[in-house]
Amino acid sequence: MHQTTLLKDAQADRRWFHASAKNRVLGPLAVSVAKALMGRTKRNWTPHTDNGDFVVVTDVEGLVFTGNKAERKLMTFHTGYFGGLVEIPLGRYHAQKPERLFELAVRRMLPKTIQAKHMLLRLKVYKGPAHPHVAQKPATLPE
Repeated sequence: MHQTTLLKDAQADRRWFHASAKNRVLGPLAVSVAKALMGRTKRNWTPHTDNGDFVVVTDVEGLVFTGNKAERKLMTFHTGYFGGLVEIPLGRYHAQKPERLFELAVRRMLPKTIQAKHMLLRLKVYKGPAHPHVAQKPATLPE
């Protein structure tokens, strides 16, 4: 009989990955980033332990939306005041805040626990092709 080994927080082996969002569809890219942040692609993934990697995403203004989601899909927010429901088309929200749109897409794919806050701290999103994490030598994010 084999012993089940559970990963501890101190044993987490964190690597750096880089993904360019230029001409990539939002959903599949966000899925692969969320899996890397959670550590789901690793052999020693443990549900209760945060074993995820760092992910740097650049060129988020070049994201692509399939179909006519840019016009028809609405981003819905509430200001907290009475009658404060705000609905913005996805294309206009992407033009205004592309980094925030990608962070929201990834955030909504992460577990709804306190671990998600720590995972999101390892997500770095940049508008242009340059990023300040060159010293970490990030590898290309696997699909």
